Amino acid sequence: MTASRTGPLGGRPAATTRGRLSAVAIELFTTQGFDETSVDDIAAAAGIARRTLFRYYPSKNSLAWGEFDEHLRGLHSLLAETPDDVQLGESLTRALVQFNEVPEEMIEQHRSRMALLLGVPALQAHSMIMYADWRQVIAEHSAARLGLQAGDHLPQTIAWMTLGTALAAYDQWLLDPASDLTELLQAGGRTLVDGVGSLAGPLTASEPHTRRSP
Repeated sequence: MTASRTGPLGGRPAATTRGRLSAVAIELFTTQGFDETSVDDIAAAAGIARRTLFRYYPSKNSLAWGEFDEHLRGLHSLLAETPDDVQLGESLTRALVQFNEVPEEMIEQHRSRMALLLGVPALQAHSMIMYADWRQVIAEHSAARLGLQAGDHLPQTIAWMTLGTALAAYDQWLLDPASDLTELLQAGGRTLVDGVGSLAGPLTASEPHTRRSP
C-alpha cells in the first residue's frame, strides 16, 4: 500500500461509491456546517435515496471518516512491510509519513476533512472510537516487535504516543496553511524516536534534534 492517501490520518483518493459519498459530505459539512447539514441533504447532493446512503454509512458522523476500514488495512500493510532491522520508532515514523502522503490536487479536500474531524465537537466523541482502532494497529505492530501482547502497557503507550504525533502534526498543519505536513510528521517522529530527553533547546519543525551531552 504505497498509493497516496487522503482519508483521515491517511486514505486513498475517493474513487469508490463510499469514497464519493464521503467527499460529497465533506464539501457540504465545510460549506454549510456539520450541524446544519442533514443526511437528506447529503443523499440529495449525491443523487441517491436516504436508505441507499445508509447502506454505505451507518451515521452522519461516519461519513466524515470515509473508507476508514480500508485506511486501517493500509496502515497495517505499511507497518508489516517494514524490514525487521528498522528500529521500532523509525518504522512508525516511516509509516506515518507514507500513510499521510497527499497528492497536490487533494490537499484542500484533505485539509477540510481534518479540520472537521479535529474541530467539530459533534465529531470528536465519534473520533475517539475511530482512533481506538487506529491505535490498535500501532499497538499490535509494537507488541510483535517487542515480544509482548498488544494490550500490554508498553505497546499501548507507544500507540498513544504515535497517535499524538500524528494529531499534533495535523493541528499545526491546519493552523498554518504554509506548513508542510510531511516535515511536521518527521519532526514529531524524531521526538517519538529519541524521546523528550533528547531535546536540547527550542527547535523549529524543520530543525534536527540535538541530543544532550552525556
